Amino acid sequence: MNSLTARPAWTALANHFQQIKGQHLRQLFAADPTRGERLTAEFAGLYLDYSKNRVTDETIRLLVKLAEDCRLRERTAAMFAGEKINVTENRAVLHTALRAPRGASILVDGKNVVPDVHAVLDRMTAFVSRLDPRIKNIVNIGIGGSDLGPVMAYEALRHYSRRDLTFRFVSNVDGTDFVEATRDLLPAETLFIVASKTFTTQETMTNAITARHWLGNLPVHEHFVAISTNEAEVKKFGIDPKNMFGFWDWVGGRYSMTSAIGLSTMIAIGPENFRALLAGFHAMDEHFRTAPYEKNLPVLMGLLGIWYVNFFGAETVAVLPYDQYLKRFPAYLQQLTMESNGKYVTLAGQRVDYQTGAIFWGEPGTNGQHSFYQLIHQGTKLIPCDFLGFSRSLNPTGAHHDLLMSNFFAQTEALAFGKDAPAAHRVFEGNRPSNTLLAEQLTPAMLGMLVALYEHIVFTQGVIWNLDSFDQWGVELGKVLAKQIVPELQADADLRHDSSTNALIRRYRQQRLR
Repeated sequence: MNSLTARPAWTALANHFQQIKGQHLRQLFAADPTRGERLTAEFAGLYLDYSKNRVTDETIRLLVKLAEDCRLRERTAAMFAGEKINVTENRAVLHTALRAPRGASILVDGKNVVPDVHAVLDRMTAFVSRLDPRIKNIVNIGIGGSDLGPVMAYEALRHYSRRDLTFRFVSNVDGTDFVEATRDLLPAETLFIVASKTFTTQETMTNAITARHWLGNLPVHEHFVAISTNEAEVKKFGIDPKNMFGFWDWVGGRYSMTSAIGLSTMIAIGPENFRALLAGFHAMDEHFRTAPYEKNLPVLMGLLGIWYVNFFGAETVAVLPYDQYLKRFPAYLQQLTMESNGKYVTLAGQRVDYQTGAIFWGEPGTNGQHSFYQLIHQGTKLIPCDFLGFSRSLNPTGAHHDLLMSNFFAQTEALAFGKDAPAAHRVFEGNRPSNTLLAEQLTPAMLGMLVALYEHIVFTQGVIWNLDSFDQWGVELGKVLAKQIVPELQADADLRHDSSTNALIRRYRQQRLR
C-alpha cells in the first residue's frame, strides 16, 4: 500500500490547504450567511455544529474522499463483522458487540458472541438485585480501562446513582490511593470489585492484596468480586467463582466500560439505567456504521481532526465539557485516543511519514476559562476545541445554567471571530477552530452516545493513518523494567542499568533506609 501522503486524495487536500489556509472564519461567515445552520449534523438529539472550523464545502468533500480512498467503509464493516482487525495480536475488535441487542448475531471464529454477552449482563443484573444489604461501600480496584471508564461513568451519571452506597475507586499503586479511599470506611460494610482480565496486573493485584489485609479476619468470599477471565487465580485469591464476571480478548481495556468492567456502574445507577447507557452506545454504533459521511458525526469529527493534525500542524485537542458531571471525561478520552492512535508504525510495521494521534486534554466549564483559555485565545499554538453542553441542567438552580451556557456560546464565538483593538495586547485574532456538541440533557443514553462518538472518531483516524488502534505495545517496556528493578530496591544487589538509573536507585536506597 502506498504511503498515505502519496495518495491522490491527500495531494488534493494539500493543494486545497495552500489555497484556503489564509482565510479567516470572519470571511467564511460573511461570504455565507447560512453557514452556521448548514455546516451541522444531528443524530438522536446530539447536535454537532462544525461551522466554526477552518473549512469550506470543498474541504469536507476532499476529506470524505480521503476516507473513502482509505477504505473506511470496508474497514468499518470488517470491525462490526468480527474480523481480526487487531493484526498485531490477531484479535477481533468487538466492543460494539457489548451493546448489541439480545437478538443480534455477531460471529467470532464462527460463534455468535451476543448470547454470551447477554448472559453476563443477566448475571450482573442478578448480582445487583441480591447485593447484601449490609454492604454500604463499593470500592473498584483496577487500572487503565478498568478504572478510567468506571470512574468517568460514575461521575458522569452521579445524578442517577444510589444515595445509600458510597463508591470509591483505587488505581494507583501508590499506597496513598488505597489509604485515602478507605480511610473512612468500615471493612464489614465494604465490597471490593477487582478488575483485571488476567488477575496478574501488578498494580491492581498489589492493591487487591492490601484490601484483603485491610479486611482483617472477614471472609474474602463475602467482600470481593472479580472481573476476570482467569478462574484459577481468582479462586487462589479466595474469591468465589460464582462472583467472577468474565469478558473476552476481543474487548480492549479502554473499550471495556460496557462489559463486566461496568459492574460498579450498574450497581450505582441500576440495571435499567445501565441498559439505557448500552442503548445509547448501540445507537451511535449504528449511526457510524450506516450514515452518509457528510452527516456522520464520528466521521466528520474524525476527519476534522486529521485536517488540523496533518495540515495545520496542531498537536493537541482541548475537550471542554460545560457540565460538572463530565469532569472526568477528558481524562477518559486521554486513554481512549492516545493509547489507541499514539503509534509511529503502520499496520504493516513501517514507520509513518506523517503525524498521528493528537494529545487530548481539558477541564470542565468555566474553570478552564480562568485557567488555560488565555493560551487558546492568544497563544502561539493552534488548539482545536470540542465544546460539550446541554440545554437543560440536571440540577436547575436559579440562574446558574443560563450563566454557564452563556459562557459556552460566548467562548466559541470569541475563539472564531476574535476582536480588534488599538492596543496589541487587547487584540483577539480569532480564527481558532471549534466543534460544538449540544444535547438536551445528560442522560445514561446520551453518555453512551458521547463515548461511542469518540470511540468511532478514534477508529476513523486510525484507519486513515493506517494504524492498529487496538494494541498498546508502548506500555510494555516500562512494565518489564519495573519488574526487574523491584528486587533491586530491596537489597544491595548489583545494578546493570545506565549511570543515571543506577545513581537514582542508589540514592533511593540510602534515603529509604534512613
